[in-house]
Amino acid sequence: MINSCRSGMKLARSIYNSNGTVLVGSGVLLTDRMIDRLRNMKVFHLYIEDPDTVDILIDDIISEKTRQEAMTFIHTSFEAFREDPKKFRQVFTAEKMGLRVRDMLNHLVDELKQNKNAMNLLGSICGVDSYVFVHSFNVTIYAISIGLRMGLPEKQIIELGVGAILHDIGKMMIPLHILNKPSRLTDEEYQIVKTHTTLGFDVLRQHDDIPLLAAHCAFQHHERLDGTGYPRQLTEPDIHPYAKIMAVCDVFDALTSYRVYRKPMLPHDATELLFAGSGSQYCQRVLESFRNSVAIYPIGLGVKLNTGESGVVIRNNQSVLARPVIRILENEAKEKITPYELDLSIELNVMISESEALG
Repeated sequence: MINSCRSGMKLARSIYNSNGTVLVGSGVLLTDRMIDRLRNMKVFHLYIEDPDTVDILIDDIISEKTRQEAMTFIHTSFEAFREDPKKFRQVFTAEKMGLRVRDMLNHLVDELKQNKNAMNLLGSICGVDSYVFVHSFNVTIYAISIGLRMGLPEKQIIELGVGAILHDIGKMMIPLHILNKPSRLTDEEYQIVKTHTTLGFDVLRQHDDIPLLAAHCAFQHHERLDGTGYPRQLTEPDIHPYAKIMAVCDVFDALTSYRVYRKPMLPHDATELLFAGSGSQYCQRVLESFRNSVAIYPIGLGVKLNTGESGVVIRNNQSVLARPVIRILENEAKEKITPYELDLSIELNVMISESEALG
């Protein structure tokens, strides 16, 4: 956790901003000023060189180059949309963004195909200087992983990826004082935010380089199977399969991400909340594919147990992803101890009570 970081510690992995640019490179010695800046950017965890965890290998699910391509695309296209939605089509065409996003998504798909086990989410750390940008990236990774797990043809996975990366672009038309409000929205403000689905769809559907089904991801990702969603209160038969995938990814990332007005939910709790709506709000097949695709407690995640002890996830049990193996580093008095391993799939009375944010 960043609150445990001190000046002089050495960064083990680079930290990026929402444009994909390196903020602080690996090997850098942290200063108090640097730590304060990262904390202000909502960076919650860092990889620090530590003899107690030096053997823990955390593989990036995608390469640095592909991550930067994706984040640059999101940043450029969303900012063009914010500046003037009417000119978005012109900018998108002039900069050949349609070709760029397909090339980038092909790279993402190729790299995610190499992932044989549940996807580890903590390969890279990104400062949340724009929640919408980082959220769009995360949802894209989740959606493609689910699409691959469900065995969708590659053409459909690319369409799904385009829809995922642009699903929230309508939020660029929401006033910033509402979008970035540091407290809960009023009912009136919430109604304004809800218009982002229609606003995004109205622009995306007019663009020849964007598949209409991808535009429907922007339109329908807040619809629910039982008709309780928005903007049109559609029910299960009328919601496109892509939007059913998007709904699960969007909600999971929102629940497990830091928000100014609340702490992130534990990944396991967020998954259980989604499954509570299986068949009524969310598609059961999508939920099962999601659960089998994502390591909800990824390797490298700092956790606290109900025993009061703290440690880090070092291995996932593929058959029981909610019960990983933890390396215990501190006792209940927050004192450093000789590390030892605890397999939660065996120690069933021990539970994770707190964890770092996933995003």
